[in-house]
Amino acid sequence: MDIEAYNNIRSGGPGFYEQKRGLIAVWGKEAVQFLDGLISNDMKTLEDGTQMLAAFPNAQGRLLAVVRVLRQGDRFLFETEEATREKVFNNLFRFTYAGDFFVEDLSENYRYLEIFDKSEPGAVASGDLDAAESLLKFTSATSTGNFVPLDTADTFRTSLTENGSVAIPDDLYETLRIESGTPKYGVDMDENTIVPELGLDGLISYNKGCYIGQEIIARIHFRGHVAKQLTGLVMSVPPAIAGGLLPGSELTTADGKNAGRITSVTYSPKLDKTIALAFVRYDFLADGTELVSEHSRGTVKALPFL
Repeated sequence: MDIEAYNNIRSGGPGFYEQKRGLIAVWGKEAVQFLDGLISNDMKTLEDGTQMLAAFPNAQGRLLAVVRVLRQGDRFLFETEEATREKVFNNLFRFTYAGDFFVEDLSENYRYLEIFDKSEPGAVASGDLDAAESLLKFTSATSTGNFVPLDTADTFRTSLTENGSVAIPDDLYETLRIESGTPKYGVDMDENTIVPELGLDGLISYNKGCYIGQEIIARIHFRGHVAKQLTGLVMSVPPAIAGGLLPGSELTTADGKNAGRITSVTYSPKLDKTIALAFVRYDFLADGTELVSEHSRGTVKALPFL
């Protein structure tokens, strides 16, 4: 890992990471009605210019995709991982025959650059107002995701580096992802994950009407808790000898009870610890609970780590 780049980002300096992401547009007079029947959050509450987190569940309440939804007037933009882009599009497109509801995959018209800059969150580093107006932005607590039109993407990226923004390599981005507690599809979550198990704030509305998978998701919520949940794990041994902590490793309590499994692992320079994302059974979710994985020990830590 590039420690200098890591320290720059963690001290609030600017950096950016380019990756492929999905961008799906939805519009039509019946868009809100159809979307409310498909996703876990309440589309009726989304005001123009604002965004929300949501999930697409299947009929069993299991996860198809996590998305961010941005409203632009009568158009809704769905941002998702490249791994779930096709699922989101297909899940939406099948309803275009049922009413006034239209769907378009815009992903290939843009490049996606995620910008980390605590001094100017969401700022356009180039200061180019025309570029700023053409960007589609999705914000999070730690960064701003920018969909940049293809014809301006090279110029936009160059302007970032010219203004002191550091290009983030893959391994560093993975560390930042895990430190922020952001699950990755196919690694920390998949179609076996029940949506509430992710524990993501603002992902689910329990006050809206029916939607696909709602009955199971509501039942879990109103009975009190999920059987397991994604959380953090901080190792109590030095990173150099934490060899037993591997993705997929089973977790147990000190007396051998099954406690869950690890999904992602990295070394955090700021914490000077090996850290992990893990699904942990409800009885062992309390901060400070000690768990065992092969030759390593760790303690449960609520997300995010930083």
